Amino acid sequence: MKRNAAAFLAGLTFGLGLTVSQMIDPAKVLAFLDLFGDWDPTLAVVMIGALAVTAFGYRLVLRRPAPVFEAEFLVPNRTDIDVRLVTGAALFGVGWGIAGYCPGPALAGLGLGGAKTLVFCVAMATGMWLFQRVDRYLARTAPN
Repeated sequence: MKRNAAAFLAGLTFGLGLTVSQMIDPAKVLAFLDLFGDWDPTLAVVMIGALAVTAFGYRLVLRRPAPVFEAEFLVPNRTDIDVRLVTGAALFGVGWGIAGYCPGPALAGLGLGGAKTLVFCVAMATGMWLFQRVDRYLARTAPN
């Protein structure tokens, strides 16, 4: 129960940060991507702030022997770049550029309503579901 409450509070804090910084507004994100038009650097400022907090937070938290609600830290250790990673990053970037949303801001934006946000979230969930189905199929049919 405590672990779920901590996760909820972390997600709520993240969503509030996205809302306050206006990153749930696709027009704001698309203006950042418009390098040769009416460029808006706000997203860069938000990213720099997030990186600073993350860099400080990781150094502080990883001094502990273990997380508060888990037995050990689950820190990614893969460094390889493969077709799956590049394809996923490309699809993410294209979707972000077309819609002006990535998953976090889209979910935070659901709280404000809006048909476009709902359509994006439904499409995102459908894409995730479809990926799981295709990935399982490919894992079953791949030669050992």
